[in-house]
Amino acid sequence: MRLFLRLIALLFPVLLAWPASAETYPSRTVRLIVPFGAGGPADVYARMLAKYLSEETKQSFVVEDRPGAGSLIGTDAVAKSAPDGYTLLVMSNTHTTNESLMANKPYQLMRDFLPVATINYSDLLMVVHPSVPAKTVAEFIALAKKEPGKLNYASSGPGTPYHMAGELFKAMSGTDIVHVPHKASGDMRNSVLSGNVQMMFDAITVMSELAKAGKVRALATTGVKRNPLTPDLPTVGETVPGYEATIWIGLMAPKGTPKEVVSFLNTAINKVIQLPDVKAAWLKQGAIPLVKTPAEFEAFLHQDIEKWARVVKVSGAKIQ
Repeated sequence: MRLFLRLIALLFPVLLAWPASAETYPSRTVRLIVPFGAGGPADVYARMLAKYLSEETKQSFVVEDRPGAGSLIGTDAVAKSAPDGYTLLVMSNTHTTNESLMANKPYQLMRDFLPVATINYSDLLMVVHPSVPAKTVAEFIALAKKEPGKLNYASSGPGTPYHMAGELFKAMSGTDIVHVPHKASGDMRNSVLSGNVQMMFDAITVMSELAKAGKVRALATTGVKRNPLTPDLPTVGETVPGYEATIWIGLMAPKGTPKEVVSFLNTAINKVIQLPDVKAAWLKQGAIPLVKTPAEFEAFLHQDIEKWARVVKVSGAKIQ
């Protein structure tokens, strides 16, 4: 009996300390790595999320933009980080596309990461430089068919939703338009705003104001139905039946991150993205909160990987 009590006395501090790591997470700064350029939807929403998570947890959540190589640079950095919940990946359907588009990546999404939470989704906006003599999708298709290989479209890099939206459009409209990849979304926008590239698909959350200002001409949105931000603007699908391309954002952690930490983050993020002021602000920008458990997010990722693998195959898209 005395030995048993001594063992309990020795183990008691250990038993008390074991759950404390999960209960006190986060106890220091958490980094949200955005593998895309500043000013894009992932960067914008990561910063808003970081602000609310910092307030919710009383610890700092900071955003670091690490763009390049179609998201590979920042993503690989997170894959190689300690699985402790203090370095997280802000990702999008760029990542699910890259699973089939890039065979020689230094990581595999579903092998090296754990799904944490989805954040939101939004339509894309198909825009052209004002100098392009096309005011509708049909007119743009006619122009592209009249001069095959002459028109260009910009993207923020191979495998990004903007790239795949363009490749899907080419395949479904039967047009020959040249892909011009850029290092980051800001570079992509500058190319179209300057007229160096004629067309692009961009997040409606970023591009709608530029379209209203007349700096680009909006031709269509890319969802299954017209967007409430631009109710008078048709969808691409109204001209090219069946066309749909959206962008969604989520959060993943390095494989091996404790389940307690993943669960904590999922609960905290789902709480933040359903706050009335957050939902209202995002709706004005055309973004819709996307609430899922880690298990639901995992199933969603598998489905999206399969979806974009089919698009890659049909479009014949290749890394340039």
